[in-house]
This record gives sequence, structure tokens and C-alpha cells, in this order.
Amino acid sequence: MNSSMESVYSGVAQADTALLLNNGHIHTPRHHHLHSVYPGHGQGLRHHTPHLPPSSPSGQRLRHSQPMHIQAVRCLQEEHQLRPASLPAIPNPFPELCSPAGSPILSPIQTSDNHIVKVWSEDGAGKVVEIPADMMARDVCQLLVYKSHCLDDDAWTLVEHHPILGLERCLEDHELVVQVQASMSSDSKFLFRKNYAKYEFFRNPLNFFPEQMVAWCQESDGSIPQSQLLQNFLNSSSCPEIQGYLYMKDPARKSWKKLYMLLRRSGLYCSTKGASKEPRHLQLLSDLEDSNIFTIITGKKLHNAPTDYQFCIKPSKVRSDCKELKMLCAEDEQSRTCWMTAFRLLKYGIVLYQNFNAPQQRKANLLPFSAPVRSVSENSLVAMDFSGRTGRIIDNPVEAQSAALEEGQTWRKRGQRINVLGSPNPLHPSSLSTVIHRTQVWFHGRIMREDAHKMIIQQGQVDGLFLLRDSQSNPKAFVLTLCHHQKIKHFQILPCEEDGQVFFSLDDSATKFTDLIHLVEFYQLNRGVLPCKLKHPCTAVAL
Repeated sequence: MNSSMESVYSGVAQADTALLLNNGHIHTPRHHHLHSVYPGHGQGLRHHTPHLPPSSPSGQRLRHSQPMHIQAVRCLQEEHQLRPASLPAIPNPFPELCSPAGSPILSPIQTSDNHIVKVWSEDGAGKVVEIPADMMARDVCQLLVYKSHCLDDDAWTLVEHHPILGLERCLEDHELVVQVQASMSSDSKFLFRKNYAKYEFFRNPLNFFPEQMVAWCQESDGSIPQSQLLQNFLNSSSCPEIQGYLYMKDPARKSWKKLYMLLRRSGLYCSTKGASKEPRHLQLLSDLEDSNIFTIITGKKLHNAPTDYQFCIKPSKVRSDCKELKMLCAEDEQSRTCWMTAFRLLKYGIVLYQNFNAPQQRKANLLPFSAPVRSVSENSLVAMDFSGRTGRIIDNPVEAQSAALEEGQTWRKRGQRINVLGSPNPLHPSSLSTVIHRTQVWFHGRIMREDAHKMIIQQGQVDGLFLLRDSQSNPKAFVLTLCHHQKIKHFQILPCEEDGQVFFSLDDSATKFTDLIHLVEFYQLNRGVLPCKLKHPCTAVAL
């Protein structure tokens, strides 16, 4: 009996060995094979002859000295089947380390969708911001305003600047910054500056579109209302048309040729025969969908342009190839502004109007308690009126503002009277009046006349855009640079002395001011001898 059982177990052991050594395939002699089943105690052993796999010839025997590959998964499965039911399974004490999702080592690296964008200011300083791929130019400007502690007046914009090509343009508020950055060359960069003329054509459209340049104005034999003028541009079903003569540069000959051009929704066309508008005489120069319009900032000497009013149409796919650029030149600033504004309106349409209304809608949706939280000391201050026997709190904000202005004027006059009487004030009135303005955003110190022109042009050339600077001809005087009707004018501010006190005046001492801040505040409320009121300070922020 013992000998028979030993022979049975030896057969089982040989079968298991063959099972593990040959990748899960059983190699046995061609006569018969012993297969064991362990369903439980008390059951017998059955013999059967299995089918041989086709890869194993019937006459081939297993060579025990030959190394064989063992499948680990099959071994674990067989071990699990042969494990006695009486032994409990040992639980895994660290299951989170075995799953790739919960393991800090086995889990895949999470890639961020944010992108790095560097923005430069006018003074050459830069700031690096990390933004998502779907962040628009408007939101990036809001972020920079918050980080730089600037006054948010909805005039800030991102400028796409190409120094090698000498081109730049203001990004539209809805454009994706990451997408624009992907189309820029390595030497290009973003600038952060103000542009007051970004949506000025919605407020005064007749100043941007002369009647002789708009096709339907000539057909109607008269001027049309402003609302109808903009509706024709914003309505996709209408067919507005800008027409006129422009100079175009020939890239092969490097010369300029005067051509009659038409700007439509389908693109920019030039006439090959005078001012003819017949389709057979029109040649397509550029479409609007895959192109952007830029201002040329290098001046007319570099390109030998006939005038200073240059602009360029650049395909979006072009990075640094000058041959693909359409270099154009207008007769005056008003014509160039008309062409560039019409290009934007015909390309984007109603989207520009939505961008224009977005800040107003955002401010209208703000709740009273959503204003910026001030400090405790500021919140504890209230406007008081002590003109009567007892003081009272001024609840009307208009009255409170006028009271604050009156109090400021009273303190200013009181300080002048004390200083004239010889008060031992460490700040002499003459020295104080010459330095107090240097902290203001509209004062730019010792800059050249050409630099003042450049800053005014870059920030929009709207009526009332101004800055103050030191005079180059008179070291004690200052110069007010003001834009009116897209023309830049300069007014000298001369000092005058009266009773030992220094004053400043624009009109030969007819109206005198103790300092430049007082002068600017006056001309912001009154036009005086100026062609218009001071409205928009030309600022340069340091990021």
C-alpha cells in the first residue's frame, strides 16, 4: 500500500515540475500522463491522457539540465490553486503603495497646463507671470494691474512688439496670450502700456472715419448718424468699404508706389487701373482672417517711406520674413487711423463691441460690499462739518468731496501765508513747489521732445492726453505736451515771482498757481487757454 502511494505522489511531483518548467505546458511521454486533482480528502485519483500541444513533438522528452523560462503570473496562479484552504490570506498592509494612482512614486507625473509669459514695461523692467492656456489678454492686464498696484481705468493693454521688424500692435482683449506667443519669434516680446484710443472710435466714430473715405457716405450724398456708421461695420450682412490712395512698398525694388485701394470684409484690394472698382481690375493683397495689422515704429528713414504714417499687414504664420509683409503708408495720421480701425472692425465685428462693453458691465454687476477693503483707520474716517455750533457727519458723497477740496485749498493758502511770514518750516515754499510734482504719474522729468511725441503716439493720440516734462531751453520752466485732434502741441509753463513767492503760469501770469499739481487740477476742470481740457495722463508703469 505504501509503495503504491509513493508511486502516485512521485507522479504528481513530476507533473508539477513539468508544469512549472515549460511555461505552463505539460511535456510528458507519448504513452500516458498522470493528472492529479485535489477537490478534497477522500476522493480518488483519476488517470487520463491529455492532448499534446502542437509545439511539443510527441517524441521529445524534457531535458532537466536545459534552463527554461518561468512565467511569474502562471506560477502565482498555480501557487494560489495549490494553497490549502486552511491557511488564511495575509492582507497587504500598504495597498496605497501598490496602486499607481495612490503612490507618490508609482503615479505618473502630473503635467501642468500653465505657461510662462514675460511682460516688459516702458522702463525696460520685466515681470514673469504663469497663466493658463485659455487666459485672454484682458485677464492678463488685470493680473498685472493687481500685481503692480496700478490704477485700473480699462486703458491698459498688451502690445505685441517685434524689434527686428520694427512692428507692434495692441492685442485685442479676447485674444489668447499663449496662442499669440506661440506665433512670435524669439526676439519678440510683450509690452504693458496704456492705450486710450483702443475703443475711442465707439465714442466718436466720425473722428475716425472721414466721409470721403467711407464708400456709403459718398453714395448717400451726406453725413450719416454715428449709430448708423458703426452698425454698418458691426453688422456682418452689410458691406462697408474704405477707399483711398495708399503708398505700397515693392519688396523687390525697395521703392514705394501710390495705388488706389479698397478695404472690404473679404480683404484688402488694390486697383490695377486708376481708381476703378471693377472686379477685373481689383487684385487681392491680403485677407483679414489670417492677418494682423501693425504700426511701423522705425520711422520713414529706414524704409525710405514718403511719409511718417506707416503701417503694415503681417500674416499670422510669418515670424521674421520681411518679404511677406505688406508695407503701406498713408498721407496723414487721420487716414492711417481710419485704415487700421476699419481693419479691426471688419475682422472682429461685434466682438470688439462686446470687449468695449465688458468693463462697464463688470462694474455694474459689482455689489456695494464688493469694493476693495480699506484699512481699519480709513474705514473709521468720516467727513465732518464744523461750520455750526455742533459738528455733523456729511452723508452726501458729493458734499463730502466738495468739502475735502475746500479744506485742501484752505490748507494750501494757510501754508503759503505761514511760509511768507517766515515760519521755520524746513521745506522752503520755492523748493517744495519745484519737487512736489515729481511724484505724479503725468510728470516725466528730463525727456526729449521726440520722446514725448513717441509716448503720446503710443498711448493713443486721443483728445486730452497729456504729460509734463522739464524744459530743455529754460532750466526753471516746464512744458505741457497735449494731444488735440490727433495733433501734438507744446505749451511752456514759466515761473513768476510775487511777494517772495514762486508761481507757475501758462498764460503770461494771467492765471498763477503755487505748484504744478494745482495747475493740472485747474486745467482738468477748465480749458482756459488750452484747446481742450486735460483728460488722460500719459503714464509709464514700472513692473
